[in-house]
Amino acid sequence: MNHDTPAYGLWGLAFINAAIFIIFAFSFFKPKTARDWRTFGTFSAFIVALFVEMYGFPLTIYLMSGWLAQRFPSVDPLSHDFGHLWYSLLGFEGDPHLNPIHILSNVAIFAGFILLSASWRVTARPIPREEPVTSATRPVRSICIGIATPAPSTPRTPRTVPARAPAPNAPPAPARAEAPRRHAEV
Repeated sequence: MNHDTPAYGLWGLAFINAAIFIIFAFSFFKPKTARDWRTFGTFSAFIVALFVEMYGFPLTIYLMSGWLAQRFPSVDPLSHDFGHLWYSLLGFEGDPHLNPIHILSNVAIFAGFILLSASWRVTARPIPREEPVTSATRPVRSICIGIATPAPSTPRTPRTVPARAPAPNAPPAPARAEAPRRHAEV
């Protein structure tokens, strides 16, 4: 790695990358309603913030720049090594990628990937067509994967919810006609 070139302050690169990602998303999203434009605007703001942090100037270093300049006057805030704040703050010497905090964070990221791969078998399993709704996992799983659960071939009878016993000193509840409750199909 060449430590002479700055790692931050690359605003042209931030602009080009953000533009590529936003144009790519626009090419298949095609917002039409006000809600679609608001959603697309939120996504675009996230992409711009991501690339400004990555190539422009990190917000943490920006907010702490006054204190960091007093504490570490000889360090270049635009260098890659200074982007590893814990490395600088704790006074580690040598390569910032080999300090214990960086290694521990790599282990945590790898453990997260293992957890995701282990949970994928549960969340992506096929849902049997006649499986009753017994918990909230079925709709959530269907939404997360983006698969609409097919309607059952036979109509289900509505499930009734048992009434609670009133509290000892509570006034009587007004009588009302309740429609049978149905779970919305996702």
